[in-house]
Amino acid sequence: MYIFVIIVIGLALGYGILMLWYSLGWKRLRKFGPEVHATGRTKVTVIIPARNEAVNLPPLLEALHRQTYDPRLLEVIIIDDFSTDDTAAVIRDYPADNIHLLELSQHLDKTERLNSYKKKAIEIAISKASGDLIVTTDADCVMGPRWIEIMVQYYEHHQPKFIAAPVSFYKEHNFFKRLQSLDFMTMQGITGAAAALASGTMCNGANLAYEKKAFYEVGGFNGIDNIASGDDMLLMYKIYSAYPEGVMYLKCEEAIVRTLAVDTLKDFMNQRIRWSSKADKYEDKRLTWVLLLVYLFNVGLLAMAVMALFLPVWWPWFLIIMLFKVTLELYFLLPVARFFNKTELLLWFIPGQIFHIPYIVIAGWLGKFGSYQWKGRQVN
Repeated sequence: MYIFVIIVIGLALGYGILMLWYSLGWKRLRKFGPEVHATGRTKVTVIIPARNEAVNLPPLLEALHRQTYDPRLLEVIIIDDFSTDDTAAVIRDYPADNIHLLELSQHLDKTERLNSYKKKAIEIAISKASGDLIVTTDADCVMGPRWIEIMVQYYEHHQPKFIAAPVSFYKEHNFFKRLQSLDFMTMQGITGAAAALASGTMCNGANLAYEKKAFYEVGGFNGIDNIASGDDMLLMYKIYSAYPEGVMYLKCEEAIVRTLAVDTLKDFMNQRIRWSSKADKYEDKRLTWVLLLVYLFNVGLLAMAVMALFLPVWWPWFLIIMLFKVTLELYFLLPVARFFNKTELLLWFIPGQIFHIPYIVIAGWLGKFGSYQWKGRQVN
């Protein structure tokens, strides 16, 4: 018993140091204050892979159409990934000269099997892009009118090769979606903190940008094209390896892209298993070790909770360690929640632990040893 308690306490201390380190990183990360009337000169191509997104595309298309950036310097390429709904028609019929449709079916045979259609879609779109700066987002996202304008200002001011930018959930109308939003906000805070500390590389494909030249210089998705996920973080690490000072995080409220939480537990688990499936694929082993620490700490907590149900002597240990965990995480999350204007979500943080710890353990295990459904496809 005491050996197990000592192991969990050791993991808790390591986790505590990690969360304090991330808290420092987020505080160090400076906000970017964009100019109001600045005009950019960079040609931008926004690339959006879409599969069966006919319902989600209209608000995205409207958000893209409202961008304040010079439309002569902005093109949007939406590439339809063998959709079985009206995705292609929605894009084709939208009245905007700088929004273009590509169809993956014109470049791949329908019977051809890939493990990452999304990477292939992005790769084809980049080959057709006229922009020097590639910006990516997802088909279920919306963004403010100055999104591209601010992205370009940041790029022209700092000259990074790769920009990670903030993503947030919206329309969290129930308890399940609020828990997802809290979890996702934590990951976004860690993304910014890691960038400030130069202690790892994280990003989300719903809001990032990179030079087209840098994409080709590192060989694009070559070497990672057999991995279903990772069109964002694995590519980021390739560029980071070539340009260690060239990967930055854009901390600006007006640059936040908002995306939808999933509706069902099955979809949620498939999404998180997909994300965790990359854990052992990172060449940046700092991130791998961090993920392992977080995973083992949650395994220890879950095991302690199960034992406490049968042996009351475990309850004091479990409650003390849980209090330690919750206190540190709230200390980290409070300034992050203020940035995303979501402090009201913190009311759900403690009850959310009942859901959060088991999902971390299950998704981490299945991400390594299982398979998952993604966009109607079975992926290994």
